[in-house]
Amino acid sequence: METRSVPPGPYRATKLWNEVTASFRAGMPLRKHRQHFKKYGNCFTAEAAVDWLYDLLRNNSNFGPEVTRHQTIQLLRKFLKNHVIEDIKGRWGSENLDDNSQLFRFPANSPLKTLPRRHPELRKNSIDNFSKDKDSIFKLRNLSRRTPKKHGLQFLQENTEHMNSEINNEDQENLIGNREISQKDVEEVWRYIILIYLQTILGVSSLEVINPNQVIPQYIMYNMTNTSKHGVVILQDKSDDLPHWVLSAMKCLANWPRSNDMNNPTYVGFERDVFRTIADYFLDLPEPLLTFEYYELFVNILGVLQPHLERVAIDALQLCCLLLPPPNRRKLQLLMRMISRMSQNVDMPQLHDTMGTRSLMIHTFSRCILCCAEEVGLDEILAARLVSFLMDHHQEILQVPSYLQTAVEKHLDYIKNGRIKNPGDGLIAPLPTYSYCKQISAKEFDEQKVSTSQAAMAELLENIIKNKNLPLKEKRKKLKQFQKEYPLIYQKRFPTTESEAALFGDKPTIKQPMLILRKPKFHNIRY
Repeated sequence: METRSVPPGPYRATKLWNEVTASFRAGMPLRKHRQHFKKYGNCFTAEAAVDWLYDLLRNNSNFGPEVTRHQTIQLLRKFLKNHVIEDIKGRWGSENLDDNSQLFRFPANSPLKTLPRRHPELRKNSIDNFSKDKDSIFKLRNLSRRTPKKHGLQFLQENTEHMNSEINNEDQENLIGNREISQKDVEEVWRYIILIYLQTILGVSSLEVINPNQVIPQYIMYNMTNTSKHGVVILQDKSDDLPHWVLSAMKCLANWPRSNDMNNPTYVGFERDVFRTIADYFLDLPEPLLTFEYYELFVNILGVLQPHLERVAIDALQLCCLLLPPPNRRKLQLLMRMISRMSQNVDMPQLHDTMGTRSLMIHTFSRCILCCAEEVGLDEILAARLVSFLMDHHQEILQVPSYLQTAVEKHLDYIKNGRIKNPGDGLIAPLPTYSYCKQISAKEFDEQKVSTSQAAMAELLENIIKNKNLPLKEKRKKLKQFQKEYPLIYQKRFPTTESEAALFGDKPTIKQPMLILRKPKFHNIRY
């Protein structure tokens, strides 16, 4: 059973929770079970619930095939805690659920989470009302609900020339000469430009998931201009930076085994201790790197994480990450660079007994990157999906968009020359153009997702096989581990034992028997 896609909008995480719980309650098979010599009707085992819900989540476009069984178990524990399900004795409120034969049932009434009413101040400061504020420097005339539904900057690009010609014709006679640009003007232009670009990229009529007052222009300007040659934010106040010991530890694992710091001690399990040190630091941060106040914004970006909208998601995340406080953006940049390198490093030792490196990175750091101030049942799955996408596209997402700086300078120039009286009356800025792919079905999306993941794993296997610097013993160990985690991909590469043996040049040897016993001869003696 496949749930419908939940569109972007306020409280999307809560809507997703209600959608999944309703689908689970409606579709989970119920039957009779016997336990301790007693029969129970209309119930199910925890293992069966994990199987059914795991299949539901993986085949749903809101979550995707990267959902793990462990995440499914965690969600079922949230169901038990919030009385979506109960055990056969009617107990709930705990998270005492494992992947076993324990019996559960649905309560008489499955409570759905109520959507909170939007705070009056948020409604007052929404972009629609923000555009009507006469005291504001911007009127955002083009953000009305009549905005066409054409996705991305395509609509804005098509209308840029038309708006330019209108302004030239209408305002040519009303030029008021040069105008002094104040610091407030500059800051408001940054706020206006990034909001209208974000709204246009997402193709929505209004940005209900973010209050314009949450956009701090000083953060955007700092993140755009104070960067290293690699695009990483440079902090003027070093007290906000990562501690030296954390930076050294991250550098050690990011460059493993060729760390620049050769003074590190080496012992069995050293890399696991270093990783645990880094994880403890990030998990102890007072709030996630994407901050609590931008939770709804980033959760809504997850709604466009589909193959035909991948470019839209990258550009939207690129703008959203510019809103972060500079220390948060720097930490996010360094963390994503580290975990991305570690996940692709074939020489990285095994950091977990049962979990691969990529899965471990996502499982460990997802909640310190994205989570809600109030507990949301789908937090872990939503955060894991976002972190997985960030790992694959962090170089593009966390780079500085040059077109944004150009747009701001162009806009300020028109204000200065008096070509527009109110900067929000029209957007005159060069915009990137997109070529959009054909929309595909959810089934095709899942097939592409799986094939892409399998291709990446197959490439990783080939890297292990062709790595000439890897000792034979270590190569055997890594291949054994790969075979355990991805048996189908391994079997496709080595369909027979002979093909596997050929890799190591193994030749079957026939051992000679240690003791050869001659068959005694019997003679027939007749007298």
